[in-house]
Amino acid sequence: MDYRIGLVSLGCPKNQTDAETMLALLLEKGCTAVSDPAQADVIIVNTCGFIDSAKQESIDTILEMAGYKEEGRCKKLIVTGCLGERYSKDILSELPEVDAVLGTGDYDGIADIISRSFEEETAPVVCGHIDRTPEGCLPRILLTPPYTAYLKIADGCSNNCTYCAIPKIRGKFRSRPESEILEEARALAADGVKELIVIAQDTTRYGQDTGTNLSELLEKLVLIDGIEWIRVHYYYSEAITKELIDTMARHDKICNYIDMPVQHSDNYILRRMARRTTMEEMEEKIAYMREKLKDCYIRTSIIVGFPGETDEHFANLYDFVKRMRFDRMGVFAYSQEEGTPAAEFHDQIDEETKQERLDALMTLQQGISLELNKARIGTVLEVLVEGYDEENYLFYGRGRGDSIDVDGKIYFGTEDEVEPGDIIRVRILDATEYDLTGMNID
Repeated sequence: MDYRIGLVSLGCPKNQTDAETMLALLLEKGCTAVSDPAQADVIIVNTCGFIDSAKQESIDTILEMAGYKEEGRCKKLIVTGCLGERYSKDILSELPEVDAVLGTGDYDGIADIISRSFEEETAPVVCGHIDRTPEGCLPRILLTPPYTAYLKIADGCSNNCTYCAIPKIRGKFRSRPESEILEEARALAADGVKELIVIAQDTTRYGQDTGTNLSELLEKLVLIDGIEWIRVHYYYSEAITKELIDTMARHDKICNYIDMPVQHSDNYILRRMARRTTMEEMEEKIAYMREKLKDCYIRTSIIVGFPGETDEHFANLYDFVKRMRFDRMGVFAYSQEEGTPAAEFHDQIDEETKQERLDALMTLQQGISLELNKARIGTVLEVLVEGYDEENYLFYGRGRGDSIDVDGKIYFGTEDEVEPGDIIRVRILDATEYDLTGMNID
């Protein structure tokens, strides 16, 4: 194969790691990656199908890339990822520009399906194997900066929250073998990666199906030379143990960054969501984290407008956010996803009410974020350098409390030479709701 490949990956970091593997496998077959889709022989759109807005973005991107079959050199348009898995028949019937569809459990077969798309008269489809995980430590071409990489430790999800279609798209939860994860982490470190971002749909359940756990995995990851920061995404509150928090507290390499999507606080709504926790249990866990973890940053996500959410339920949630004072928070209006139990609930909330509640929580959080950031003025933070902002004449990077693409930046001046990937110390001098500004003191 000697095709020029253009790849567009949408959605979550887990989807991105699949895209990185597909790209690496194609390059091993002799293909060339191009950044300009107009120069590609084959364009791959790795789609997201989680909520309505993500589905629409995926469809719009497919249609945009289809234009290059007329205007560019593109001969084949391949759809992969979650939207392809969930709606393969609809895609092929409604979007005749698509030449093949590859599902979430078969991304390691990308080279074969491209070959088949050139050989077969009808568009080939490989979907339906959502509980399959490709074996071995597969190659990757990082789509992140070279000093940061995602490390996927599990596939799928078995939580079966009533609002979520992930189990129907990516199958039941299944941990990757520890040996494969450690091999991949060592390879990333050897290639210059300093920050590992450990991801799964629910990282806290790692090893429940193989006889180990996340704490034991982290104890081994911290021993890898070259890795300086380890960040973990998507802790589920009910599965966070004191052992896990104590492990984080023991190791400076592990960032005291808790990405814990609580989704709601009212116990009635939590039960309807099929969440396995209560407001009281979450408050207890958060108190323990803040007691044990120095400079702990807690990030969460909230769903407003879930079916049956009354003004009283929302007032409970508003008060909970006010008390908990999360460092980072994303708020989302409930999306009625077909095929999920919550989509059939009779007491759906109108869009105007959802938006009002979303705006109210975000306004509250902006004030909390500003107060918390101002409290950091005068402190010294470690910063992973990312680049230079020519408009503001300042360098910028991320602290231990800031994950890539989802959190704020730390801007800083310096009298020393710095390069992307350096980890330096910055004294904070100013703050806004989301960003900090300071001076390099190394």
